[in-house]
Amino acid sequence: MPIKYIPYTPEPIEGQALLDNFTRTLRYKGNYDIKGKLVRGMPLYEMKTVETVGDAEKAKQNLVIRGECVSACAYLKEKGILVDLVYIDPPFASGADYSKTVYIRQNPKLAKALKQAEEELEIEDLKSFEEKMYGDVWDKEKYLNWMYENLCAIKSVMSETASIYVHLDYHIGHYVKILMDEIFGEDNFRNEITWVRTASHNDTVGSFGKVKDSIFFYSKSEELTFNIQYLPYSETYIDSEWTKAPSGRFYKFENMLDPQNRMTAYDFHGTVARWRTIPEKLEELWNAPQTEVPNSHGRIRLGKDGKPIKRCRIVFMDELPGVPISDDWNDISYVAGRAKESTDYATQKPEALLERIIKASSDENMLVADFFGGSGVTAAVANKLNRRFIHCDVGINSIQTVRDRLIAQKETPNHVRDDVDFSVLEIKDGVSLFRNPVQTMEKLKSLVPGLGKMEGISDFWAGCIESIKDGTVPVYLPDLKNSECKILDKPFMSRVLHEHIGNLPFTPSRVIIYYVDVVDVTEIEEFVKSDKSTLAKIEFRDLKQLLDDIVIEDTADFEVIEVQEELIPEYRLSIKSFMSDRVMRHINAYNQKCELNTKGKKFKPITISEEGLELIEWLSVDCTATEGEWHSDSEIKIDKLGFVIKNGIKTKEFWDGTIKSETKPMRLKIRNICGDDSVWKVE
Repeated sequence: MPIKYIPYTPEPIEGQALLDNFTRTLRYKGNYDIKGKLVRGMPLYEMKTVETVGDAEKAKQNLVIRGECVSACAYLKEKGILVDLVYIDPPFASGADYSKTVYIRQNPKLAKALKQAEEELEIEDLKSFEEKMYGDVWDKEKYLNWMYENLCAIKSVMSETASIYVHLDYHIGHYVKILMDEIFGEDNFRNEITWVRTASHNDTVGSFGKVKDSIFFYSKSEELTFNIQYLPYSETYIDSEWTKAPSGRFYKFENMLDPQNRMTAYDFHGTVARWRTIPEKLEELWNAPQTEVPNSHGRIRLGKDGKPIKRCRIVFMDELPGVPISDDWNDISYVAGRAKESTDYATQKPEALLERIIKASSDENMLVADFFGGSGVTAAVANKLNRRFIHCDVGINSIQTVRDRLIAQKETPNHVRDDVDFSVLEIKDGVSLFRNPVQTMEKLKSLVPGLGKMEGISDFWAGCIESIKDGTVPVYLPDLKNSECKILDKPFMSRVLHEHIGNLPFTPSRVIIYYVDVVDVTEIEEFVKSDKSTLAKIEFRDLKQLLDDIVIEDTADFEVIEVQEELIPEYRLSIKSFMSDRVMRHINAYNQKCELNTKGKKFKPITISEEGLELIEWLSVDCTATEGEWHSDSEIKIDKLGFVIKNGIKTKEFWDGTIKSETKPMRLKIRNICGDDSVWKVE
């Protein structure tokens, strides 16, 4: 149960379709279903601090939150935290499934041989398999309701001068634009930015290549933070408009006549005209230091008669900021797989894109938030630009990616930083996700005893159980990919009773309803009894009991020894063996699939050594505490080529199977290559 519910906004503003002024501009099936949730408010859950990186006080200003957008906004509003800039890159309702490539690491026993070879392995040579991260598969109406709720929640934690950028594509962007007009107001629409993300495809059939995304830019009010951004002048423009002086500087002449003819004419050094500025300003240009431009006085160009002419002001290109950026962005490339900034995250956006947005719509020390944080590009760029940040996402892979990315910012081209400070938080909403909602849902169905598919029933039902006593029993499992399904309440049960049970091709005697959260079980049971629309017995079950059975810990064998390094004690924790049943299941499934698809051709399966150290991506030791919040006193990440990143600093060393610390380790945490963390106490 939530601790309480937080109102989205104190009162709806005029024309805002919220709460008691709920008039929805965009009409579609189900667009009023969200009203009850908005009236009830945002659910506030307990928040757990998982880890603090850097200075504890400074870390409170930068948050990495695992959980849903609405719940994160409830927490921020309860704490009185207002954000100054929001960028979100939510699912596009594209119907696509997104996967990440999982790379098998190098066996540490081969480290010497690899080092002697002194050659980097090509990525194509690495053994890998793919794992589904999340599915961008939506019913349009449900997607729009979901977006409406999220946008309302986000608006409630925006400062009065804040802006929001929503990144979408052609699948759903035009619908969301209408929602944003409704929520933020048409007058607060600033731009629809077109980002040409890639070159034209040569495999397009029946249409032009789809190469652009739309980024909708709104402010919360008329007052907003905005800094004009500039691009360098193009060579074509320079050649056509500018003249090169002997010193190499480029200059041109600017018209100084009043274009509106509103100024009073006056004499300026022999030329009478309606000048566009006051005499004192022109005199400043006249008395400026002499330039190398022919026929000039100070910064004023003279005619053949030695008097100022209308295009008289001399402007030097190196004194101007450049060309103001428009809403057509075709100068920023997407992140290629081999790019230095690549994190192997399916929907990663380029740092240059976020740098432009953050510089334009925030100042230093302002708070920048991304509630669908993905690869962590918003947090990473905000940190580089000396802004505070909030990163939120439901997937553990996202949280791990941004955590590692931020720690890696300690290393810069010129020096090593020690001021990367942030807190990793987790929303305790009763949903203990396994990596991400997609994989959790796949596993849930296998944990319900006897659950099987049945033809002819809607996707609302997870399947049916065949019972000797009760016959065919339909089973409902909340869709963890859709926050609308989280709370079991009367409106939901009304739809179950009058719509979903009634549409079954048979009359059930028993129905099983799993729930994540419930307003009040007794209240719901009484509601069902009073409804009398079905004779079926409705059985309610707590989904958390199933979720607790999903996570199976990996196993590790290790030892710690104390050594002396130049009279300074050092502790070395050696990993003797590591095994992950979850990863091995992926590998075995991959091998079987490939073997079936090779059609008799030779196939080399992925094999893992007896020690299993190739399954480790990251490990850390906590030398501070034996329980509670994690303290990463020393950590190692092994990249896909096998090289070691020690405490955020990249090296060209291969992992030797150990991790070192200055003090004795109390706990060990290992992350396998699929992203599962396991913790052991060190005796």
